[in-house]
Formats: sequence, structure tokens, C-alpha cells
Amino acid sequence: MEHAGAAVFAALRRRWPRARRITVFCGAGNNGGDGFIIARLAHEQGVDATVYLLAESSRLKGDARLAFEKLQATPVPIHSFDGTLAAPGDVIVDALLGTGLSGDVKDQWRAAIEAINHAKATAACPVVAVDIPSGLHADTGSVLGAAVQADVTVTFIGVKQGLLTGQGPDYCGELLFDDLGIDAKVYAQLEASAYRITQEDVSRLLPPRKRCAHKGNFGHVLIIGGNHGMPGAARMAAEAALRSGAGLVSVATRAEHVAAVVSARPEIMCHGVESAAQLRPLLSSASCIAIGPGLGQDPWAQALLGMVLETAKPLILDADALNLLAHEPLVRSNWVLTPHPGEAGRLLQTPASHIQQDRFAAVRALQSRYGGIAVLKGCGTLVCDGQGDITLCGAGNPGMAAGGMGDVLTGIVAGCMAQTNQLSASAIAAVYIHAAAADLAATEHGERGLLATDLFPYVRQLVNPQ
Repeated sequence: MEHAGAAVFAALRRRWPRARRITVFCGAGNNGGDGFIIARLAHEQGVDATVYLLAESSRLKGDARLAFEKLQATPVPIHSFDGTLAAPGDVIVDALLGTGLSGDVKDQWRAAIEAINHAKATAACPVVAVDIPSGLHADTGSVLGAAVQADVTVTFIGVKQGLLTGQGPDYCGELLFDDLGIDAKVYAQLEASAYRITQEDVSRLLPPRKRCAHKGNFGHVLIIGGNHGMPGAARMAAEAALRSGAGLVSVATRAEHVAAVVSARPEIMCHGVESAAQLRPLLSSASCIAIGPGLGQDPWAQALLGMVLETAKPLILDADALNLLAHEPLVRSNWVLTPHPGEAGRLLQTPASHIQQDRFAAVRALQSRYGGIAVLKGCGTLVCDGQGDITLCGAGNPGMAAGGMGDVLTGIVAGCMAQTNQLSASAIAAVYIHAAAADLAATEHGERGLLATDLFPYVRQLVNPQ
């Protein structure tokens, strides 16, 4: 607890070195104990501290009580919270509630959270959260009635999965980690609930190429989509597959779109397909098939999807292919499904809001119901494989909330799969490449106004290990 309190206070001082007055909200558990230590350290280093305790001091036990008694030996004022926060100081420390919270916060706890957020909004008072923002579910990243909107969260021992997906990133702010000196042998005995994807996952999947390589070594992707008025989706997916390193890429689309696709990117082989029978020879020459970008749900789309589902080749289903699948569910081992929360809701016959309440449960349910690899897109994209293992992507930014981003991801998954014949590893690497490319693009030009095609130069950069 001393280590935890010191870690938070050190982070506070680094981020706000001119802070001279801090306000610490403490609960009755170990988080409150951390808060008492933070207040004591502040006093020892000449920073004025005020503590609000939202519990009877008689409820404090163990290390939290020891920390409270040490604080009592200082002049730091300790108040009960009456629902108002007149003078928040320069920084607020949230040490109210920890990871054990499961029900909605109520009464004085909710009032304290709302007071903290009000001070942040109206007085521009920054907030640092101890371990997790109070009111945020540690496992799901959902808000339990109300949650502290932190600028910095210092989390301990293990990163809580709820900090990285759902609403978690919006509430935790900058995320810092401290292992509190736990021995590495302890971690070796534990099984992680999820793994974060890194550039190393990309490098393992896509090592440097041999000098004698040729296009036939890197697969042939077939993209199927582009119904009336929607050629751009298939064209973006196709270029994403090329930029990811696929040897050959073909597009099957409405005949009216062929000229536009080829003129925009002549490296794409584009075929006008008006019937399922015309699709058959294209399927036979493909290494893997991606269907859905701009597909629509009319009889043309249904016929093409039906033909695709007859093949035994690896598939990627996105967009309207997923919506069609939701009407007639199938189980298959060699496909990757890439729904956003709305599509996931349709696949699981539940509102999208339910998907977002527990994204980990949702991605497991998708994989269990449909087989293969499930990719649940969104803030903190999740990938669940056939063994139930989950990987999480911490990269990405709000600039990706734009049309065409999903089409680009579909193409990257297909491009990686064509080169490697590895479903799970391709989905994992593609999710990271997609999100990291968006981060690089946003860093250079900003998030707002980011276009899906802005990712292409950075996709190429990321698939070429340094």
C-alpha cells in the first residue's frame, strides 16, 4: 500500500509539478488506504492536502486502518463528505472505489463522483484515479451508474481489462502501470485474461521476405462486394490487401463498377459479376476470400454469399455479409468475422448496447455461436480464437469513426491471411496494423477528418519490419 500510494503521488507530481493543494476522496477499502498515504506524502513534501472520507473510520481495517492512523498523526484535515466540494484545489485524487464494484454506485458515493466530475468540468481541476476510476467496472469497462472521469489512472499489479475497452479508455485518461515490485515468478504462475497486441505480433507473422520471392508466394485475395452505388468499399478493401502484401488481389463487383475500380488502382484485377455462376471460376483461383464490403442484402448479394459459403477456402465476412449471416446462422472453423457492435448485436440477437456492456462476453459468444475467429471492432478491439483466448488492441483513435475503416480492416486481414494461411494470427496482426496505422496518420495530421485511405502509407510501413 505504501508503494501504491507513493507511485500515485509520484505520477501526480510529474504531471502537475506546480500543484500546491490536493483533495483526496477516500473509501473504506484498500483504495482508501492508498489515498491516506497519498495525502500524508503530500503533507511531508509541502503540498496541502484535504481528505474526504466516505465511510465511518470504524470500518477501516488492516493496512487501510494503519495508513489512516498515520495520517491522523499529521495536520491534514479529514472530513466527511456532505455532497458539496467548494474548493477542489489543484488536483483531485480519486481513491473511493476499487475493482470489486459490481452494482451501480448510489447515494453519497454517486454524489462524490458527480462532485469530482463537476469540479473537473467547471473548475478545470484535473483528476488522478487510484487503480481504476471509481464507478468503472474492472472487467467490462462499463460505467456502473456514474464513474470518475480521470485524466490519469495509475493501476497496479495487473492492467484491468476494463480500462482498455468499452468506456474504459474514455474514463481512465492516460494509463500508467506499476507492478508494486511483485516478483516475476508470481506472474509466471498466473493466466492472463487477455493479451495486448503489439508490433511484435506483426513481425512474427510477416518476417522479411526471401530475395527469391515472387507474387505466387504471397497468395491471391478475392474481394466480393460493391453493389449498386457502393464500389468504393470493395476497392478500399482490395487496396488494403495489396498494401498488406498480398501477391494478387481480385475484386468481384457489379459490372458497372469495373472501370472505376481499375482506373483508380490498376493493380487490382476487377471482374464484373452479375450472377453466382460467374463467381465460381474466381473462387477457384483465390487463396482466401473476403465478402461484405458494399455487398448489400438484395438477391444479388444473397446469391454471391451462398456461392461463397459452398467453398472450403478461408473466408473473411464483414458488413452486409454479416447481416445476411445473422438471418441464417452457420458454424464454420475457417473464417474470420469482423462485426462492429451493431452487427454483433444482430448476430447475437441482442441490442448493440448489450454488446457494449460486456464486450469480452460478447466476443466469446460470437466465437462460440459461429466458430472461427471473432473480431469485435470498437474502442479496444477484441479478437477471440477457437480456444477461447482473447487478444486486445490498445491502439486506435476516434478519428477511425468514419466510413470505409471497416473495409480497410477486411482487406488487411485478407492480405495477411493470403500470405500466411494463418487465421488467428492474421486477424490479430491485421487489427493492430489497422489501428496503429490510424494512430500514425492522426499523429501527423489530426484525428478529425481522418479518411480510411489515409491509412495506406502507414499500413505499408507497419507490414515491413525494421
